Amino acid sequence: MACDTNPTGAELLVATLVRHGVDTVFGVPGDTGVVLYDVFARHTDAPRHILARDERHAGYMADGYARTHRRIGVCEASSGGGAVYLAGGLGEAYASSVPVLAITSDIHRRSRGSGAITEIDQEALFGAVTKWCRTAERAADIPALVAEAVATATGGRPGPVALIFPEDVLEGHAVAAVPEGEPVLPAARPGAPEFAVAGVAADLARAERPVIFAGGGVHASGAWRELLAFAEHGALPVATTIHGKGAVPEDHPLSLGVAGGNGCRGYANDYLAGADAVLIVGSRANSTDTNGYTSPPRDPGVRVAQIDTDASRAGRNFPGSVPLVGDAATVLDQLRDRLPAATAAARAAREADIAAVRDAWARTAADELPDPGEGRLQPREVIRALHRGFGPRAWVVADPGTPTPNLSAYWESAGEGWRVVIPRGHGPMGYAIPAAIGVAVAHPGERVLCVTTEGSLAMGVGDWETAARLALPITYVVLDNTSMGWIKMLQHLFLERRYFGVDPGPIDPVPLATGMGLPGARATTLDQLDVLVKESVGRQGPSVVHVPVPEHKDAPPPVAPWEAVLTGQSTGRPVY
Repeated sequence: MACDTNPTGAELLVATLVRHGVDTVFGVPGDTGVVLYDVFARHTDAPRHILARDERHAGYMADGYARTHRRIGVCEASSGGGAVYLAGGLGEAYASSVPVLAITSDIHRRSRGSGAITEIDQEALFGAVTKWCRTAERAADIPALVAEAVATATGGRPGPVALIFPEDVLEGHAVAAVPEGEPVLPAARPGAPEFAVAGVAADLARAERPVIFAGGGVHASGAWRELLAFAEHGALPVATTIHGKGAVPEDHPLSLGVAGGNGCRGYANDYLAGADAVLIVGSRANSTDTNGYTSPPRDPGVRVAQIDTDASRAGRNFPGSVPLVGDAATVLDQLRDRLPAATAAARAAREADIAAVRDAWARTAADELPDPGEGRLQPREVIRALHRGFGPRAWVVADPGTPTPNLSAYWESAGEGWRVVIPRGHGPMGYAIPAAIGVAVAHPGERVLCVTTEGSLAMGVGDWETAARLALPITYVVLDNTSMGWIKMLQHLFLERRYFGVDPGPIDPVPLATGMGLPGARATTLDQLDVLVKESVGRQGPSVVHVPVPEHKDAPPPVAPWEAVLTGQSTGRPVY
């Protein structure tokens, strides 16, 4: 869009967003932002404004858009309650290193300190959930601030940034150059020091049982081909965190699947626990990811190296490890150049080992499960039915609770994309319904599967109307155990079944869906589910499938005993 010869601050803001390749803004209007919305109304071609039903959800939409598109996601809210709600939608993106630009309007600068109705210190508010936050004090400063915000969000360790615009700054006029920029990840592709690369390559070459442990940084870098090429070159088995799920095709002979303390395949933890050299790629490698720092272990005898764009994070959780600070794709190529190709014998032995443990796990996972009760389905079988219907290349967005361990273990992704999005930064309930909208907007015409729960539905249901209004091809599957099942399970296991605060009243997703313009139906048998999935895949717009499932405390374990799902051990409290 072109600016007037004497544009307003709002016009400069929108023009700069467009010049930086921003094509979508998710937001909710408020009184301090009406001037900005007037500009949106006059320039509907770019950027596209998508009205969310909740500011927190606007943040989740921008998050889902950014994760799967590898471009900055942009969200917007007004002062006061709008800003407070939006801050709640940025914590997950901050913890998961997702580049989001949060734009807020604010009270007139003359009203500061007067107790104006929506006055709040927004810089303090956003300080805990962004890596950078600024307030525009002059309209002329807006283009440079936007350019700095985009560069900061996508540079180094990606993350959310916030820009705050007092309403009089949006209304003011200024003449300023509008720079161009790129909103894509990564902003740069630095390599690691060659001496460190050479040492890590030598460690991997000497190792009898080397393994790669891949996280969400592989997706942020777009390093899927580099990771697969390196793994195949060195015959290196690959395990992933939940955020790293799909970093390599999960049916590949070198794929171990998801490891960690929530939804792992047990053999992946075992392989990491027995490794003598581990390369961590783009993961925080926190307690949950590493099964309480046992997979891999904090053991001086295990050589650990970590690729990360953030020098302060590389190696932080494994004292004595080797930091490889740089872009994942670049550093993986550096390592491949230094690592001798694996021998045919080593390749055959490692692939045979993985095939054996995968087959043993598959036989156990195929065991018939107890009857879940009339009208209920086992979550494991629901996930398998969804996989049959949608296929391994589907975009999948899930909420915490029942979806997380079952998708992690039983859904095999084709890779080459952050195709299975599970929010493990903070694990916020209510994330998936709006985040799926962001994914659908980022990938027009491609169907998105959203697996949520009745508890998360209560927090995110308003944006079913948004999905219907935009006719987005999203299939919402609601796994309903009628309780705050994950917390109830903890009370069952560790608090002698003293249940409290975990049994709210029932929610019926079907009339809720139809009341907002989405077709909704209930599946109480696998045959019904297969039919509904097939219908939804062929439908143009969104739909809802309600699936009653057992409570966690009554359900069989999805992968291992519940204690092991949470901690990787047979006893003890969960480790986070």
